[in-house]
Amino acid sequence: MTTYTALPIPPTALKELRATDDAGRPAEPFTARADGVPQDSIGAPLRCCLRAVRAGERVALVSYAPLRRWAAGTGARPGAYDEQGPVFIHAEECGGPDGAAGRYPAAGAGSLRVLRRYNGRGQIIGGRYLEVPEDAPAAFDAALGEAFADPETALVHVRAVEYGCFHFEVRRP
Repeated sequence: MTTYTALPIPPTALKELRATDDAGRPAEPFTARADGVPQDSIGAPLRCCLRAVRAGERVALVSYAPLRRWAAGTGARPGAYDEQGPVFIHAEECGGPDGAAGRYPAAGAGSLRVLRRYNGRGQIIGGRYLEVPEDAPAAFDAALGEAFADPETALVHVRAVEYGCFHFEVRRP
């Protein structure tokens, strides 16, 4: 069991992204195939249910702006800190995270992550690099504990170092 809750993309946002993504493009669903056509996706993290894409599933690669969407609900003004990037989601409703809740997703040993801290105004106030060790839950718990030790931290975004892809969000407990 993990100390903090990894949040998937909220259902309302998913519904919107399945029509038009945060870059204004229509979603283009496809079937995940072992040959990688039309997009290499098997094993990629799904941000709707926080598990990996499986062969035969209908998915879409969409542009997502998590801080912008959070700010819209809180009145924050992230300005230049607003980012958008590619995420995989199921092309249809999937029911969210499965019975494996209580774990940090896409956290295999050796994965490189950055944890970006944001204040209540939507500004970046720090970050931490994490090379995920064998005991991923303990490492994430420690890194998130450090982040939330700062009373200014409202939320943390976990992203891949290599591509900057958003993986999940953790809000102040």
